[in-house]
Amino acid sequence: MVMNALTPLLMKKHVKALVLITNFLLLAFYPEAQLKLPAVNAIANDVKKVIEDYPNRFINLMGEVISENPQSTDYQCNFKVNGAEESFITRYSAKKEVCSWQAIMLTTENFEKAKQKFKTLYNQLNNLSVDIGNAKNIHLKGKYEAPEEKKKFTSVVFDAEPSATHVSKFKMELTLQFHAPMEWKVKVLVYDRDREDAERGPARD
Repeated sequence: MVMNALTPLLMKKHVKALVLITNFLLLAFYPEAQLKLPAVNAIANDVKKVIEDYPNRFINLMGEVISENPQSTDYQCNFKVNGAEESFITRYSAKKEVCSWQAIMLTTENFEKAKQKFKTLYNQLNNLSVDIGNAKNIHLKGKYEAPEEKKKFTSVVFDAEPSATHVSKFKMELTLQFHAPMEWKVKVLVYDRDREDAERGPARD
């Protein structure tokens, strides 16, 4: 009878021991799994934060002035975008309401690394559900285009679906672009569709 009474307790101890050993082995042999899981959608969450302030022209995200010129002013984004090398907001003096946000996600001399980063970001951002002002549960969708080294520039533009009047100008874009002499840059941008080409935001080396 004593053995029968102790059996459940012994079994519980064995189960706990097995769980601890399993967790230890997972951390020992696959430490990257523990590190990566919490950040899987971190960039998507940060981009959603940016998009939510799009109707306010990113006014709530503006930090210190980085640079000024006759046509535009660059402001530091006031929070750290997960995985970004830098992020900033550009306001254009010629058109008071025109502005853009962009994050440089990777700078590398290795095209294959840039291509993989581009693909990873596309998978994280495509079909992202966001609220833009009064437009709720908007999905951002873009058609993937595989980068080619010889093309020097690849872009996926994400449109808001379903479309609404007050977000008809809204665009999110993912780009991979070659910069002389030997750099590839991967960027995420949020801006108004009817900007001039020069209003995508200045290139930052």
